[in-house]
Amino acid sequence: MPLLRFNMFEGRTDAEIKTLLDAAHEAVVAAFHVPEGDRYQLVSEYRPGRMIALDTGLGIARTDKVVLVEVRSRTRREDDKLRFYELLCRKLKDACDLDSSDIIVSFVENGDADWSFGLGRAQFVTGELA
Repeated sequence: MPLLRFNMFEGRTDAEIKTLLDAAHEAVVAAFHVPEGDRYQLVSEYRPGRMIALDTGLGIARTDKVVLVEVRSRTRREDDKLRFYELLCRKLKDACDLDSSDIIVSFVENGDADWSFGLGRAQFVTGELA
């Protein structure tokens, strides 16, 4: 945990997507100090016209390589989130040559009872996970 969903236009190869996911996971591990094996990622691909990602009036130019990342997580400290944004952009630039202007991130926070990793239990509530 956290759970990351990557929204992007169709057209990347499987290898490109794997590289993107691996780089993003490195940012998650470093920013949030989660174990390497704590990895939950989804990819949704859209045909042109099925995803719109404008600049919110900031003058940010986007390309067809834009990636909108939704992060679902327990509450995270603000400084950890800021570190994640920075690391994610740097790692995606290094690994995928993806410009930071094409990376949009949104957090959706929830509580301990909102997660079950299986077996019909909420492991953060039961104490199986910290």
